[in-house]
Amino acid sequence: MATLPGALMWDRLDTVGAEHTLYDVRAGFYARGTQIAVDPIPYTARYELQTDESWATTRLDVSTEGAGWARTLRLELAAGRWRATTGEQGNLDAALTASGHAGAGLPGTEDPDLLFGAFDMDLTGSPLTNTLPIRRTGLLAAEPGVAHRISVAWVLLPSLEVVQADQIYTAAGPGLVRFANETFSADIEVDDDGFVRHYPGLARRA
Repeated sequence: MATLPGALMWDRLDTVGAEHTLYDVRAGFYARGTQIAVDPIPYTARYELQTDESWATTRLDVSTEGAGWARTLRLELAAGRWRATTGEQGNLDAALTASGHAGAGLPGTEDPDLLFGAFDMDLTGSPLTNTLPIRRTGLLAAEPGVAHRISVAWVLLPSLEVVQADQIYTAAGPGLVRFANETFSADIEVDDDGFVRHYPGLARRA
């Protein structure tokens, strides 16, 4: 496995957890990372992400694991369409219901065509994936108020269900990007490379 030149770590603010990422930006973006969290049940997620030179995502591999269960997901772009490949061991639903939570859907998506036009991945709880649309749309150099409405493939953790989601990213001044969806908004502090320093209520750079 090749070594990577960059590293970032965040502490979660919405739950007990953290994320560690190794990355390379010399040809688009490539990252390998690990996320741990205790909600809704304790789990570890490992991911590998690749974009093209424009920072549009071309592949995402994610695995999640907890007591008595494990799941895998691969999303890859082929001929302009997303393809999902999944795997499951054990019983995540049983672990969730035993902890008083609702069961989870199956990993992946029943209709990959719903993801048509999605160039970015959004991994639940991961500040790393906010960087993808920020860099792809050029928001770091944009005037305040410039906004981009995007479609993303939202990967839910720990279930690895994939849903389409609409999001808006707006340049909000030096080092600030406003994130919004239908029910939520936040001003995200980023560094000169577009990586998150502080996402209020979600994560802070360690």
